[in-house]
Amino acid sequence: MADLKTTFAGLTLKNPVIISSSGLTNSAAKNAKLEAAGAGAIVLKSLFEEQIMMEADRLRNPSYYPEGSDYLAEYIRNHKLAEYLELIKESKKICTIPVIASINCYTDAEWVDFAKQIEEAGADALEINILALQSDIQYKYGSFEQRHIDILSHIKKTIRIPVIMKLGSNFTNPVALIDQLYANGAAAVVLFNRFYQPDIDVEKMEHTSGDVFSNASDLSTTLRWIGISSSLVSKIDYAASGGIHKPDGIVKAILAGASAIEICSAIYQNTNLFVGEMNRFLSAWMERKGFKHISQFKGKLNAKDVGGINMFERTQFLKYFSEK
Repeated sequence: MADLKTTFAGLTLKNPVIISSSGLTNSAAKNAKLEAAGAGAIVLKSLFEEQIMMEADRLRNPSYYPEGSDYLAEYIRNHKLAEYLELIKESKKICTIPVIASINCYTDAEWVDFAKQIEEAGADALEINILALQSDIQYKYGSFEQRHIDILSHIKKTIRIPVIMKLGSNFTNPVALIDQLYANGAAAVVLFNRFYQPDIDVEKMEHTSGDVFSNASDLSTTLRWIGISSSLVSKIDYAASGGIHKPDGIVKAILAGASAIEICSAIYQNTNLFVGEMNRFLSAWMERKGFKHISQFKGKLNAKDVGGINMFERTQFLKYFSEK
């Protein structure tokens, strides 16, 4: 029998399938069902800094005394955090797989204190998500990357559980950032978080939401950068996120250098049964290829530099056009 166990961010997982932060993981009952379906770990639905701040600001009223307005804003923050801490505690009571908390933030503020409370509530790890577009005309090159490093380093000073950084794909050089995140204590990175897609209704002439779910073509970008990054910054763990819609996607991600995958859209579209389907495919593939452990083929097809030609950057491009 193939052994599907893997290590990700210092955590031992019974298999590489992690359910990513979403409405799928916003209750302990749902999380228990995901574990029963075969998930190796879950990332709880994110605590959103921006959403909390917006709700707090809506309660601010100039006609109130300043102290009263500040009290309401503080109440909102504390209430949202208390709900999240309860989600962690309840999930840990009924789940035996790792429970990873998630913070979606964009400033280096009180989230450091939140991180400490999240650790005390029993979370096995903390995933940090700093997804944002940089469109300021006065933008200083490198400041967005530095924000990731600053938030990580401050959080690492206050908690001992592993910290995972989930990155967007809007970086010029993800490898350089990943190297700095590793140097500042990150246990793992997830490539990539997905921006919500905009669209335009030409009849109503208004903005609408584009496709909510990822699609299979998104996996190519993830494979490229995990393949490149894992070959150059090998001491940090990687998880693939986005575009894994077929069972063979888990094998592709591991061959590229990932220790695990994070899935969301495929579960929404195929129900929890897709988790078992992925694990069965992985097990059957390993047995067919003669692999007993994931470590035997992890990174086997990452971006090894042979003769100065990087497979993920140029070789396949040249091969494709030479055959035309």
